Amino acid sequence: MAAIDLNSDLGESYGVWRMGDDLAMLGLVTSANVACGFHGGDPTTLRITCTAAVTEGVRIGAQVSYPDLVGFGRRHLAMDPDELRDAVLYQLGALDAFAQVAGAGVMYVKPHGALYHAAAREPSVAAAVVAASHEYDPSMAVLGLPGSELLRAADAAGMECVEEAFADRAYLPDGHLVPRSEPGSVLTDPAEVAARAVRIAVDQVVVAIDGSRVSLRARSICVHGDTPGSVVLAGAVRSALEVAGVGVHPFTA
Repeated sequence: MAAIDLNSDLGESYGVWRMGDDLAMLGLVTSANVACGFHGGDPTTLRITCTAAVTEGVRIGAQVSYPDLVGFGRRHLAMDPDELRDAVLYQLGALDAFAQVAGAGVMYVKPHGALYHAAAREPSVAAAVVAASHEYDPSMAVLGLPGSELLRAADAAGMECVEEAFADRAYLPDGHLVPRSEPGSVLTDPAEVAARAVRIAVDQVVVAIDGSRVSLRARSICVHGDTPGSVVLAGAVRSALEVAGVGVHPFTA
């Protein structure tokens, strides 16, 4: 029987600014990519999210970012690799404090936004993210795009590599995501998103924006917490996977 992890980006609210419905999403996903304060997530939000994740049996991952609260981490920053390494390490320590207090720990790392895309394509960025993660805890997994520089660096460092696919994002023919600045980059129809998730899990294929078929081996599927109607989308995805006979389980022990 096919099996897949279902993850979402959570803990991104900041002060009076609310992002998504974390508690509802935690009832649907198996892994939570929790913001670490650099693109979203204040200390109280991190505590609440980690505590709720542990209550729901959801694994906690660190969604590390460029230091860009104003741009929600979606702007590329030309950081020195050593500075980027230390920024990632700082975020891992911050989130893990709240995870430990909640009775768990950070099980994996996943870059956010612009850092996710940069780490997928740029070896120096990937190396900085992996260096910080390996320094902090070499037993952590690294979540990223299949075939990315990030997973290549993680594999070279002896860390567990977890390939990820996106149910609510459009793909380019080369397997990368369509930039959010482009029309049609974010998918919001529950039936379409659910069908895409099942096809990824069962057939290991995604249809790119030009209609071509892209082979896509993934151990985890993401539904973004800030996508409009994210709770409905995640519910549709989970239901469709279960109806298709796909087991929905965390990729971490």
